[in-house]
Amino acid sequence: MNELGVAIFVLSYVGIALGEIPGLAIDRTGVALLGAMLLVASETLTFGQATAAIDAGTLVLLFGLMVLSAQFRLGGFYSAVAIRAARSGLGARGFLAFVIAASAVLSALLSNDVICLVMTPIVLEIVVRRGWNPLPFLLALAAAANVGSAATVIGNPQNMFIGQKAGLDFARFFLWCAPPSLASLALLFAWLARGDDLESEPAHPHARHDDADWPLDAGSMASTRPFDRAQSAKAVALTIVLVALFFTRVPREVSVLGVVAVLMLSRKLTTPQFLALVDWPLLLLFIGLFVLIEGFRVSGGMVALEGLLARSGLEIHGPAVLAVASVVLSNVVSNVPAVMLLMAEWPANQPELAYLLALTSTYAGNLLLIGSIANLIVAEQARAHGTEIGFKLHARRIAPFAVVSLVIAVAWWWGMTRLVR
Repeated sequence: MNELGVAIFVLSYVGIALGEIPGLAIDRTGVALLGAMLLVASETLTFGQATAAIDAGTLVLLFGLMVLSAQFRLGGFYSAVAIRAARSGLGARGFLAFVIAASAVLSALLSNDVICLVMTPIVLEIVVRRGWNPLPFLLALAAAANVGSAATVIGNPQNMFIGQKAGLDFARFFLWCAPPSLASLALLFAWLARGDDLESEPAHPHARHDDADWPLDAGSMASTRPFDRAQSAKAVALTIVLVALFFTRVPREVSVLGVVAVLMLSRKLTTPQFLALVDWPLLLLFIGLFVLIEGFRVSGGMVALEGLLARSGLEIHGPAVLAVASVVLSNVVSNVPAVMLLMAEWPANQPELAYLLALTSTYAGNLLLIGSIANLIVAEQARAHGTEIGFKLHARRIAPFAVVSLVIAVAWWWGMTRLVR
């Protein structure tokens, strides 16, 4: 075993778990890239091995969906949908149901992190102006984004990686993962709507109660973009085309590149506008993680880990061990690094295990505030607008739901495996 390579990997994953290296101005992406560079510099990996470890298909799929989401943002689609729902006369529980449904559906198609980034300030501004307590709505937004994203192979970054690595079919993935997501979303609404704090007075300077005189439109909201009907229609149409292509034999990365090519042929939206909305740090994080995992594998770390588990009577790719490891690691280092580590030596022809990993790693993101990037995005956006979502508050309000949703997911998976055998 190459001890230096394993040490670089372990220290890098500790830094990723902490989100920084104490004393340095470096974040998760920087830690992953630094570890990858050290693996090459130390000759643990050759430059050719490092570049060969990068899964271009996953990166292309991520990039393409970010550009498609940028089309929705630039067309003002997200804000227009939220405003229309708010103007429909929905009460607090009705708007809560809308937030859960919209967050889940959009996350299943366009990636949960992007949806949380865009929707948080819009939802926050609407509920604060209504005089409602923003916390249940923001918690619903993040939790529904996580659960909804689990329904499709393109719903979140870890699912995209799982789908590419295990060669999963879009339709079969949906059949395996959508039903427990629907059940969990219904549970989420029942859980958050059961109390009487939805309409309680928030301690917020911008709360209003004069709904009848409130000009609820994009022009009155600082967090919205002007609605462009043509650009939004283009985004919706191309999303429908892309989803239809996913049900064919055309490779997903090829389908998404075709859609991106059409988007870029725009007479109104410029290339810099699209590229400015791409999450480049996330793409670079993936590159760093690909190299880190390959360095760990080449160094003999995976063999040593599997041997340690075997001596304890455990199999890393056994369903029970995989589910527990997925949940624990996802809340230690976040779900993307956890999934990439668990799939480093993935057994061939095991799609059922891949579905289990997708469900548990994504649902686990709701256990703790740090368990999902979507949670952190909502918390950071909320703090910037004067609302605090702390670790204890999130655990108290969402962790019990997360535990039950994990039970639902595992029970559904177990039933499906018995059905197909």
